[in-house]
Amino acid sequence: MTRRSTKRPLDSAVARTVTALIVLSVFVIAGSSVRAAHAPVGLGTADSFAVLGGQTVTNTGPTEVSGDLGVSPGSAVTGFPPGTVTNGTIHEADAVAAQAQSDLTTAYTDAAGRACTADLTDQDLGGMTLTDGTYCFSSSAQLTGPVTLDAQGVSSAVFIFQIGSTLTTASASSVNLINGAQACNVFWQVGSSATLGTTTTFLGSILALTSIALNTGATIVEGRALARNGAVTLDTNTITRDTCATPTPTPTPTATAQVSVAPVVSPSPALPDTSVRDQISVLWSGTGALVVAGLVFLAVLSLYAASRRQNP
Repeated sequence: MTRRSTKRPLDSAVARTVTALIVLSVFVIAGSSVRAAHAPVGLGTADSFAVLGGQTVTNTGPTEVSGDLGVSPGSAVTGFPPGTVTNGTIHEADAVAAQAQSDLTTAYTDAAGRACTADLTDQDLGGMTLTDGTYCFSSSAQLTGPVTLDAQGVSSAVFIFQIGSTLTTASASSVNLINGAQACNVFWQVGSSATLGTTTTFLGSILALTSIALNTGATIVEGRALARNGAVTLDTNTITRDTCATPTPTPTPTATAQVSVAPVVSPSPALPDTSVRDQISVLWSGTGALVVAGLVFLAVLSLYAASRRQNP
């Protein structure tokens, strides 16, 4: 008797399952690698500065600077007072300012060398909503109105703007952050000079090759004005150095002596702006390949065993 040859449908199911899991693993691992590779720009010792000039820092009016203010290799800082510096020190051509300038040069080169996510040359940033990435302008960049930076729930999202020549904002323009975006991860690398229009509300660190000017009432809510070779010119402005929010660890309970006192009710601490997506992104960046490989192995093993039981 001739044995009938039959196509085992379960065999093809095994092949389809394995193929799907392999494709899924490639996409997950590749996606997590891209996220991990997009690092913020390291400012080194320039991180402590809210304002740093190359030749001079000049001010008119009651400007408020929170963070260090310095100049190097020039030595002229004028207009303080009436301007004030809090949470920092004025460094005029000293070793601290010189080192900050050196670190600024390194940061500027880093930002200028990042691969572009999108070329926005000749487009006004006003009205745009941008996600994590590096945005390039071959010449000048203009902001008229608001631009929104959307972290999409990932608080480590990085936004880098590479600008070939000048950055200019119109009066009352603004940079807005949503869905966990942080000003400490926003960098404006400017090939010549930056000018913020009157009453502009700005966020992020400006790294300018030449000079930076803030017109009357312009505010850097969180960020920095860092100029490598020229002047920083201020006029009744507020500049506050940014800091990245970090998760607050949950305290470990410790045994304490029982003391009879009236209970004190404290408000719940505000949770950091960290989303489930951010946590998943971090998890995949370290263990995604191992997890997916394990899933593939278990799926193949179980389907093979089922095939053997069905077709001994």
